[in-house]
Amino acid sequence: MELASLVTEQRNKHSMKLDQMSTIEILQTINQEDKKVAEAVEQVLGDIEVAIEHTYQAFSKGGRLFYCGAGTSGRLGFLDASECPPTFMTSPEMVQTVMAGGNQAVSKALEGSEDNEQQGAKDLQARHLTADDVVIGITASGRTPYPIGALKYAREVGAYTVALSCNEQAVISSHADCSIEVIVGPEVLTGSTRLKAGTAHKMILNMISTTAMIKLGKVQENLMVDVHASNYKLMERAKRIIMELTDISYQAAEEALQAANKQVKPAIVMVEAKVTYEEAKQAIKESKGYVREAIDYANKHYTQA
Repeated sequence: MELASLVTEQRNKHSMKLDQMSTIEILQTINQEDKKVAEAVEQVLGDIEVAIEHTYQAFSKGGRLFYCGAGTSGRLGFLDASECPPTFMTSPEMVQTVMAGGNQAVSKALEGSEDNEQQGAKDLQARHLTADDVVIGITASGRTPYPIGALKYAREVGAYTVALSCNEQAVISSHADCSIEVIVGPEVLTGSTRLKAGTAHKMILNMISTTAMIKLGKVQENLMVDVHASNYKLMERAKRIIMELTDISYQAAEEALQAANKQVKPAIVMVEAKVTYEEAKQAIKESKGYVREAIDYANKHYTQA
């Protein structure tokens, strides 16, 4: 497929006079185009759902999620993966990014590295990929060699593969078990896929990681009960979550959080079931991480104070 024929490389008829526009006209044009992104994502929710279900199943078996991409696509993977440990108290290994050019390419453009298909496979191989893992290849054009090489290797290993692109019948889609082709149309700045394409991919990665974590029991109501209280802001958020879910005072929530080793889930179970920290931890383990079930388990199996 010729690069010039891709939708992501076409000229946008609404921005043909971009260089002659006033500042507000440029902003209005970008804004109007950005409004189309959420609608495009809506069209592929069914495909995203499939990817999430397999990701959740992988996590349930101790598997990992790998984002593979180059340039903007790889950086979006890094952004999403890096937010999982503080938000959901996951290990850094649970959600990882494999990027063309390595970690140094996050802050410094090394765009030539995206053309090496074999390196995509080698970089995944170095992470000891297994059949329990999920690999998402990210490329706006749908033809970038690096993530295609990663998906080819992943399929050889038996890992579940997802292709995320912004073109119909993308090359990478033929190398994946599940393809998500979110068609956002030509960019305001021709070929600059860090714009609408990047926004769409960021939205979809948010959906995949967040929904999978919700299904794992890391959210109760709409509160992040597995937040890692590692600084003042997050400590205060943790206390508010405990207060919201247990209806206790700020002081009591602070005491509960300290008694629970700064972990929100055990603190909630301790307060609601009136059990010790160790009993709360065991109840959470027996309930596979779900707080409501852990409270029920603790009430049934431990003597209340």
